Amino acid sequence: MFTGIITDIGTIKAVEKRGDTRLSIACSYDMDSVAIGASIACSGVCLTVVDKGTDEDGTNWFMVDASSETVSRTAPGMWETGKQLNLERALKLGDELGGHIVTGHVDGIGTVNGIADDGDSRRVAFTVDADLAPFVAPKGSVTIDGVSLTVNEVRDNGPEAHFTVNLIPHTWQVTTLGQLQTGRKVNIEIDVLARYLGRLKERFTVI
Repeated sequence: MFTGIITDIGTIKAVEKRGDTRLSIACSYDMDSVAIGASIACSGVCLTVVDKGTDEDGTNWFMVDASSETVSRTAPGMWETGKQLNLERALKLGDELGGHIVTGHVDGIGTVNGIADDGDSRRVAFTVDADLAPFVAPKGSVTIDGVSLTVNEVRDNGPEAHFTVNLIPHTWQVTTLGQLQTGRKVNIEIDVLARYLGRLKERFTVI
């Protein structure tokens, strides 16, 4: 369980193709505080730490395995050497819930279709397909590449939905969202409440 509040930006330092894709991710976390088997959200994807260490130059790192299912359902190109990832460690009892409840399960992929200055912030527009469109609501929560954000407005365009969020300067600077460009693909997790309401509606419609 996560909150969508990013605590570090990691960099993929090595990728090993095996049965799954093993990733070595450099970070600034204190490795003494990271347990083998711990969960870390990597740009919105909950992954399990399978190894960890510190290089001779002082670089801290941890390893995770991304299954073929994970790779196929997340933004293309994100699991490559040199790519940066938004990192968040799992929520602990007593931690401040600063964002919203985030599971680390990507529901689909969105596309950036515009970025504009809005005061000191940036207003970023995204498009999601028909599978996600019903679950995005004005003033609701959405997770983009692991970052908890509030939806400004939503406009349906056929089966798709266009929605916007505002990124304050702090978010722009301390997450990978500051690297967004038009056309870029991002990981989307809808609000968990919307997911369950959608399932309930589906079941009662069938019955």
